[in-house]
Amino acid sequence: MANYILSISAFYHDSAAALVCDGVPIAAAQEERFTRVRHDPAFPGNAIRYCLDEAGIRLDDLTAIVYYEDPKEKFSRVVSSFASAGASGARVFARTIPEWVRWKRRVLEHVDQEIT
Repeated sequence: MANYILSISAFYHDSAAALVCDGVPIAAAQEERFTRVRHDPAFPGNAIRYCLDEAGIRLDDLTAIVYYEDPKEKFSRVVSSFASAGASGARVFARTIPEWVRWKRRVLEHVDQEIT
């Protein structure tokens, strides 16, 4: 039986999906190609459908769905970046942190909700 893995990148910029079967890339697409929104950060539902259609499979046929990054590590890098920017990054930090507190630290829950 084939081993299909769907990879998802979403919610920051340039969201995308890629499908690999037994280690061989089958399909990949950025969401902006379907929505025509440059650097679209939205969940890549269209890109996922494209990848599955290219392989002629459904979500049930997937062995795994993977997300491109650990949210805890990403948050650590965000905080570190702002800390190194000093006072000049304070305004951007103040705009960014509420989104992290509200939902980005739990981004995998959002991916699960979108995929089902």
